[in-house]
Amino acid sequence: MDTGSILKLDNQLCFAIYACAREFTKLYHPLLKELGLTYTQYITLLVLWEEDRITVKHLGTRLYLDSGTLTPLLKKLEAMGLVTRERDRQDERSVIIALTEQGILLKEKALDIPEQLICQAGVSPTEAAGLHAQMTELLKKVQAQQQVT
Repeated sequence: MDTGSILKLDNQLCFAIYACAREFTKLYHPLLKELGLTYTQYITLLVLWEEDRITVKHLGTRLYLDSGTLTPLLKKLEAMGLVTRERDRQDERSVIIALTEQGILLKEKALDIPEQLICQAGVSPTEAAGLHAQMTELLKKVQAQQQVT
């Protein structure tokens, strides 16, 4: 790549990933609106549907979010009746997040969202799986590099 094009926005890998993520989030919007959720609320519930009754710290690690971002998000989900927040009896410093019955039942309504999203994105399930594998591998490489420095 010549020096004249190295700093062009359209040549930046980070921008392509960022822009794609934003466009995917837009695709999610109408699907999640039917459930009354934002994208961030949805991915929070995805984690909780996998492993209920986890600490805020563990949730933040899974979502790559800090507690300053998570706290208002979790308060909103609690106000919606989808989760509860309670201090851990073994460690008062930790807050445990748990799904309510309503939060558990919402999973059924969300089951077809991944398939709908893939269709809206115009990729086949095979292409989606390949892209997922590539992005996961890229994330691992970036994280490994950050641990080296």
